[in-house]
Amino acid sequence: MSTRLRVAVETPQHSGLGQPLDYSSEQPLQSGTLVRVPLGRRDVAGIVWPGPPADAPLAELRAVTAALQALPPLGPAWCELVEFAATYYQRGVGEVALAVLPPELRKLDDAQLANRIAKLEKRLAAEAGASTAPARPALSADQAAALDALARWTAEGGAPTVLLHGVTGSGKTEVYLRAAEQALAAGRQALVLVPEINLTPQLEARFAERFAGRTIVSQHSALTPAQRLRHWLAAHLGRADLVLGTRLAVFASMPRLGLIVVDEEHDPSYKQQEGARYSARDLAVYRGKREGVPVLLGSATPSLESWQHANSGRYRRLGLPSRIGGGVLPAVRLVDMNMLPKSRGVTTTLSPPLVDALQQRIARGEQSLVFLNRRGYAPVLHCGDCGWKSSCAHCSAWRVFHKLDRTLRCHHCGFTERVPRACPDCGNLDIAPIGRGTERLEEQLGAVLQDANGQPARIARIDADSTRLKGSLEAQLGAVHAGDVDVLVGTQMVTKGHDFRRITLVAAVNPDSALFSSDFRAPERLFALLMQAAGRAGRDAEHAARSEMWVQTWHPQHALYGALRRHDFEAFAASQLKEREMAGLPPYSHLAMMRADARTPEAARAFLQAAAELAATLPGAEAVTVYPPVPLHIARVADVERMQMLVESPSRVALQRFLALWLPSLHGLRNDRKGAEQRILRWAVDVDPLSI
Repeated sequence: MSTRLRVAVETPQHSGLGQPLDYSSEQPLQSGTLVRVPLGRRDVAGIVWPGPPADAPLAELRAVTAALQALPPLGPAWCELVEFAATYYQRGVGEVALAVLPPELRKLDDAQLANRIAKLEKRLAAEAGASTAPARPALSADQAAALDALARWTAEGGAPTVLLHGVTGSGKTEVYLRAAEQALAAGRQALVLVPEINLTPQLEARFAERFAGRTIVSQHSALTPAQRLRHWLAAHLGRADLVLGTRLAVFASMPRLGLIVVDEEHDPSYKQQEGARYSARDLAVYRGKREGVPVLLGSATPSLESWQHANSGRYRRLGLPSRIGGGVLPAVRLVDMNMLPKSRGVTTTLSPPLVDALQQRIARGEQSLVFLNRRGYAPVLHCGDCGWKSSCAHCSAWRVFHKLDRTLRCHHCGFTERVPRACPDCGNLDIAPIGRGTERLEEQLGAVLQDANGQPARIARIDADSTRLKGSLEAQLGAVHAGDVDVLVGTQMVTKGHDFRRITLVAAVNPDSALFSSDFRAPERLFALLMQAAGRAGRDAEHAARSEMWVQTWHPQHALYGALRRHDFEAFAASQLKEREMAGLPPYSHLAMMRADARTPEAARAFLQAAAELAATLPGAEAVTVYPPVPLHIARVADVERMQMLVESPSRVALQRFLALWLPSLHGLRNDRKGAEQRILRWAVDVDPLSI
C-alpha cells in the first residue's frame, strides 16, 4: 500500500520551494532515509523528512524511484539541526541538507553504497589496534581546575556551553584532549572544530598520538570526494570516535555524540560566506543544547558576542590565565613611525630598531616572524608621469603586482596579465610599485639581514601564493620547526594556532588600516590578530623571558595598542562592548544584510529600494529598521555591480519573523524585473553578517 512522505530536495532558490515536497512510496520509509525522486524532468537525491505530509490525494503525488536502504537513516537530531539552520539563515531545507552531505552519496545506488560500507568495515577492522595508554603531560593547576569544573557542570546536566578563555600557550589543547578522553571513556563520540584547513593536520597528529588505537577522521573541503564519503560514513555509522574538521564538520552525523569543541571560536572562518551563510560556532552551540552534550568554546581572544554571553551567565566561563611552564607573555613594543625620516626606501617599511632586533635574533640562533596582511609584491603599479595605476578592467579594485612571475593579478576576479613594459597610457618606461606585500617584504628583509658568517639570512614566506601547491605548506612549516629558517614572513595564516618553539620575536609591519575601518568589527579582529600573533613568540618557557612583539604604528597612543601592551583582553572587550551598547550594535542588536548583484548599479539599487518599500507594508515592520542601499566596499567584481542594504532590530525573534514574511515575496519582485536594464542576477540575505 502506498504511503505519503515528505522529502527534502534541493530546489532552485528562485522557485520559492524551500520546504520539503510530498511524494508517495510503495513501502514505508523512515525519516532520514536517502532516496531518489523525480523533480521536474530530473531524477534528484532527497531525504525523507520528519513531519506529517499534506493531505493531497495519493494519485496526484509522484513516486519515490529508489531508496538507499543500505545506509542507516539520518537521525532526528541531525534533521532538526539542518531544519534550524535552514530556518534561521533563510535557506531551503533541501538546499542545506544536501549541501552538507558528501557529493558521492548522490551518485551511488543501493548496491554500490553497500559495497562502499563493506570496504570501509574491512578497512577499519584491518586498522584496528590495541588501545595503549599514552604518556600525558602533567596538568597545571589552572587546567586541572578547568577540567574539574567542566566535569561537574556536565554531571549536573543541562548541557553547558563553556567559554574557555586561555592566553596563548596556556594549554587549551590539553584541556580539549582530556575532555575528549572523558567522552570516549563513556562510549561517546567527540567533534572538534578548527577554523582553518591548514590547522587540521597538526591537531589530527596530536589527537592520533593521544588516542592510538581509536578511529579518527577529518572532514574539510581539501579531501577528495572518496575520502570525504569514507570519513562521513565512519562518523555516521558510529565507527569513528573522533571527528576533526572545519566549519562543514558541524553537520557531521554522529549517533553517539558526547562532546563538541570549537577551537579559536572567535575566528571569522567559522562563518560561511556563500550559499547558506551559517555560523558553525553558533550551530555547534545549538547542537549541543539540542543533543544534551557540553560545548567547549576555546580562545585567547573570544568574540565579543561569546564574551557578552559569558558575562550575562548564558555561557559558563573558565580561565587559563598563565602559560604552561610559567613562561611570560611577550613584551609588546610600539615603534612610532612618525619619528622616522620621511624618505622612500626600506626605512619606511622596516624601522632601523626592528631591523636591529631581527639581526640580534639571527645572531643568537633564534627565529623571528614578520607578518603583513597583504600578499603579492605591491598592491598597485603606478606611472609617475600620467598617474596611470594598475586597475582591474572587471572590478573596482587594483590589480596586485606579483614580481615572482611578473604578473598583475586581481585578487577578486582572478584577471591576470603580464606586467607591461611601459605605461599603457603614455608609454613611460618608468612604472613603479606603490606600497608593499609579503613578496616585497621578503625581498627587503633578504637585502638587510645576514647571519654570523655574513651570508644572507634564511627567509621563508608563507601566504596563499607560496603554498598553492599540494604539500608546500607542510614543507615550509617543517623547515621552520626544524630550525632551517631564520625569519618567517607571512600573512595572517601564520599567526593562527601554530606552535613555533624557536620564535622569540614577532613583528607586525603595518596593522593601522583596521583602526579606522567603517566596519565596526575591525578593531575586534585587529586586536585578536595581534594577540594571536604575539602568542607565536616565546612558546618555549626557556625563551619566554626575552620574547617580544613589535608593532610598527603611526598611532602609538591608540587605546587598542594600550590594551595590547598589557595583554588585557578584558579591558579591551569592556570598552568595545560599551561602545557597541551605546551605538546599538551587536550583541545588543541583531542584523541581516540583503545583497543584490546586477549588471548595473542602478538595477541593484532599484531592486533593493523596491524591497525596502515592500518591507514597510508588512506586519512587524515597526520592529525593524531598513537602511538605504549602499555599494559594497569593492562595488564591482567580475563585471557584476554589488549593492547591500542593512536590516536591524533590537529583537532576534522580531527580525526572524520579519525575514520569514519578507523574503518569500522577493522572488516575485525579482521575476517582475525582466528588462535587461532592470534584471537582477542574484540576491541573498546574510543573517548575523560578520563584515559590513
